[in-house]
Amino acid sequence: MRLYIITKRNLISIGFCLLIGVLAGAIAVTSTVRAVQSAAAQREIPIYYVDTDKKQVALSFDAAWGNEQTEHLLEILDKYKVKSTFFLVGDWVKNYPDSVKDIAKHGHDVGNHSNTHPHMTQMSSSDMVGQIQSCNEKIKELTGKTPTLFRAPYGDYNNDVVKSVNGCNMYCVQWDVDSLDWKDPTPEQIKQNIMKKIKNGSIILMHNGAKNTPEALPTVIEAIKSEGYEIVPISQILLKGEYYTDVDGKMCSKTATQPSS
Repeated sequence: MRLYIITKRNLISIGFCLLIGVLAGAIAVTSTVRAVQSAAAQREIPIYYVDTDKKQVALSFDAAWGNEQTEHLLEILDKYKVKSTFFLVGDWVKNYPDSVKDIAKHGHDVGNHSNTHPHMTQMSSSDMVGQIQSCNEKIKELTGKTPTLFRAPYGDYNNDVVKSVNGCNMYCVQWDVDSLDWKDPTPEQIKQNIMKKIKNGSIILMHNGAKNTPEALPTVIEAIKSEGYEIVPISQILLKGEYYTDVDGKMCSKTATQPSS
């Protein structure tokens, strides 16, 4: 059996090695944290909801394919004196020009939902811009106005998508409240999906072609109003002037204190 004698010199050497190891580990952790913070700071995030003290929310409808329910939805919105936002795909605009004109005539925002509803994250930046501009041109031809709001198909975005939208002088808008009407829940479930998540500045996602949306819409509007909220188009709920979006997609004014990156 061997005996190991630990001398003072051995202890100093061991302690020095341990110190070096701890320092190396701390440097590695710090570098990792900084890298993560840097990546988060550089990430481009669309507007999911708005930082506001006003009890306002925005209803929005995506229109990509069918058109059987649009007229009925407009009638319901008129009945309750509610203005909303419709995000239209360029192909839909081409197929249903009268509906596009009706949406604009009734005072609703007409937003851009791309030209052909592709996964834009799989496209080049120039093709993204082409999708945006082609749809804008079709809408302007029918309404006389160029859209300022864009929603990515499937809610699918990356830095290039957001930068391309911003480069077209438009707002890239998502949603923080999903009605899930596209899954064909009951009207009551649609209402509950919305009411359990709604807050000041919320942007609500619905669709013009979902099975139970027309039946659900009156109860949704009544429930929102009963909670003291005003329903406005997205263009009215967005903040004026320079803004930034935080990590949750909240639109915040740059005139307020902005967190350092």
